[in-house]
Amino acid sequence: MSALLEVENLSAGYGRVGVLHGLTLAAGHFGNVGLFGPNGHGKTTLLRAVSGLLRPTGGRIRFAGEDIIGRRPRDIVALGLIHVPQGNRLFPNLTIGECLTLGAHSPHARPHEAENREKVLKIFPKLGERWRQRVRTLSGGERQMVSIGTALMSHPSLLILDEPTLGLAPKVKDELCAAVLDISRGGVPLIVVEQDVEFLLELSGHLYLVNHGEVAAEIKPGESMDHGEIMRMYFGHERQP
Repeated sequence: MSALLEVENLSAGYGRVGVLHGLTLAAGHFGNVGLFGPNGHGKTTLLRAVSGLLRPTGGRIRFAGEDIIGRRPRDIVALGLIHVPQGNRLFPNLTIGECLTLGAHSPHARPHEAENREKVLKIFPKLGERWRQRVRTLSGGERQMVSIGTALMSHPSLLILDEPTLGLAPKVKDELCAAVLDISRGGVPLIVVEQDVEFLLELSGHLYLVNHGEVAAEIKPGESMDHGEIMRMYFGHERQP
């Protein structure tokens, strides 16, 4: 099975500051993908480049066989590549219902609006209970539910989540992790950036360690590796033979 997303020798940064240095990875041929690594080493920059929010300085990005470097973000969304960034970037004065409806705006998503709304409300029943509540009145965990729900309304072929549990209380984090697992079981392939390696291991057997703007290690499905080995990789120790 070919990769849905192919990133080859990617370089990107901000002004004269380079962040990614020839990064290569693929997603789709092994199912879900988890990305982890120290903060500030390129994970979010990678996702911004993939979703068209940042123009790379070198390399190639292909999605579903198409070269997407230089495409507008809305055109990338229309292809089915949906990115939920950090920070609950929602319109605060919209209601939950309005946000979800907005997520189905693209021609790609509009024919699937009813079925996707049903899926979203099954995964996040609280959103249906608060359909007319304005986003600004919601808790951090509830806003993250709206963010992910809105992304699902866009009918993703690949859903990218950038640290979806960041800053959440433990109980809310557990609820959101369970929801992400439900999304995966529903057949939507995922790329998830997360510091909780235990959760990533539950979500996927395919992990990439991103360090200093490069893929420092790749763990493929079927490879035997426990949490301790991953932590040694994370903190710069060599994997034991």
